Amino acid sequence: MANPSSLKIGICADHGGFELKENITRFLRKQNYELLDFGATELNNDDDFPDFVIPLANSVAQGEVYRGIAICGSGVGACIAANKIAGVRAALITEHFSAHQGVEDDDMNLICLGGRITGFASAEELALTFLKAEFIGAERHLRRLQKIQKVEKKL
Repeated sequence: MANPSSLKIGICADHGGFELKENITRFLRKQNYELLDFGATELNNDDDFPDFVIPLANSVAQGEVYRGIAICGSGVGACIAANKIAGVRAALITEHFSAHQGVEDDDMNLICLGGRITGFASAEELALTFLKAEFIGAERHLRRLQKIQKVEKKL
């Protein structure tokens, strides 16, 4: 696999995650990640997370970005919206273990963070952990992933 920092990462947030998105964007750029910002581009308390999360999730599913980071107030709404897109495996991440284990075992390709519940330092650690993790691809993991993909094809 290529060095993750050489791959394009998608990021988005609504008003509830805007400040955290801006912080993570600055941090990841300092770490030499290329970011594609799906919005919001300004703080607007009337915006809606699906308007940003769905385009990001589509980009992840289509392979236009390597992985995605979606942020709303709690992270829950962003996670629900992202998982509606076939090929996206998103999870609300609040601690270190799941940030890497979700990739290693479940091939998670989009993390959701809560802008109102996750501090800047924690979010930076979680994002880096997620981006540096690699899917192990063990037989049991592939078998489980195939079962999920089978369901997606029926939808």
